[in-house]
Amino acid sequence: MFILLEERDSEPLYVQIYRQIKEMIAAGQLRPGERLPSTRALAATLAVGRNTVENAYAQLVVEGYVSSRQGSGYEVQQLVELGPCPPLAPAERREAPPPPLGERVRIDFQYGQLDPRDFPLGLWRRWTTQALDELQPEELVGYSSGKGAYGLRREVARYLCRSRGVVCAPEQVLICAGTTYALSLLGQMLRPRWGQVAMEDPGYPNAKEVFAKCGLGLLPIPVEGDGLCVDALAGSGAGAVYTTPSHQFPGGAVLSIQKRHQLLNWARQTGGIVIEDDYDSEFRYHSRPIPSIASLSPGDNVVYMGTLSKILSPGLRVSYMVLPPLLTGVYDRGFAEYPASVSILEQKVLERFLGSERWEAHLRRVCTANRKKHDLLVRCLKEELGGRFAVQGENAGLHLLVQSLEGRGEEELIRRALARQVRVYPVSRYWMERARYGGDTVLLGFAGLSEEEICEGVRLLGEAWGEEG
Repeated sequence: MFILLEERDSEPLYVQIYRQIKEMIAAGQLRPGERLPSTRALAATLAVGRNTVENAYAQLVVEGYVSSRQGSGYEVQQLVELGPCPPLAPAERREAPPPPLGERVRIDFQYGQLDPRDFPLGLWRRWTTQALDELQPEELVGYSSGKGAYGLRREVARYLCRSRGVVCAPEQVLICAGTTYALSLLGQMLRPRWGQVAMEDPGYPNAKEVFAKCGLGLLPIPVEGDGLCVDALAGSGAGAVYTTPSHQFPGGAVLSIQKRHQLLNWARQTGGIVIEDDYDSEFRYHSRPIPSIASLSPGDNVVYMGTLSKILSPGLRVSYMVLPPLLTGVYDRGFAEYPASVSILEQKVLERFLGSERWEAHLRRVCTANRKKHDLLVRCLKEELGGRFAVQGENAGLHLLVQSLEGRGEEELIRRALARQVRVYPVSRYWMERARYGGDTVLLGFAGLSEEEICEGVRLLGEAWGEEG
């Protein structure tokens, strides 16, 4: 349950909690019979007093949104009188429904999963023990800096300097509990001055959802063969632009060096902010990476974002954000009292890892393993599917797109794959202007599968998509 609180808002905190939960119930995000977190748990999550949550829950009970039973907590009620909430944006093309989660499949091409064999469990266990030995009791039970432990911020700054050419001070680095948290924090910082954000279309859905919840206006910008259409920013009214230049999500385009300079010129001329999400920069397989946008601009215009989820484990929920001096000041003035979002123990372990020679060795090993899987998946797809399908987004990242050249829709492709116990994923949800989407493409992630599973999965897809009718 994702709740954003604005402590400087005139609206009391308990009203903000009550209102957002009520909206989730009305929108169907919280379903009848679903239990809310305990007052103690939600208070701890939001870093507010327990009475604040109890007041919010009490109002929800009074209005009939939830019920309360002694010893059973709070449960969402059926609201038969409420009609469906309108979508945030008109959907001109019907989106393929997500595959039933309870349905068993043999091969799941889910994006974002990693191979558990790639996690350095022995090293992690050893460094966790060492970190526990070194941490003082007051460090374990208290709140650390909201920006994150200084030692980890220093190691992140060093790593970015040598790997991506990003020169920054530890004071500019924020350690965040995942990309979604980082985006929500950034959205709150941008809203007062940069209220309109240009978004790649298609693009990363979490960024769109979080920015919208922060009250930012969203402006869809088309994606071309060499990345975001920078020319479309002129006259758009955008105060900021969010881009994934190293491996555009989901199509895989790489923003050309010419467009990177063009984007920086736009930011300098308009006072705009470029948000560079470099989420897949470590995974380039057959070419050298283009310099990051942040490495080309030492000024005030670029926010650089990255994550450790793709390298270690999504379950760790650790990302980082480098703020330009202008936004560092905004953070220090308005958000410095926020508590740390990542545990001090995990931060200390990561500090040891990033500062050791084992980090670079781990990167090489994981990148090599995923390059082999990528190459195998591309080869199998082209051999099995022939000229009936096109593979998109090659040579980088942890996923590929597969497009039907025979006009088959994504719903049909997903349904036929499930009939063979293979799960692939829709692309329609990544579009804001869905009238521009051909409706004939699915997404395949591969990092969490073995090479044997990749071969078997593609063989089954060939059977499923080769059938008539």
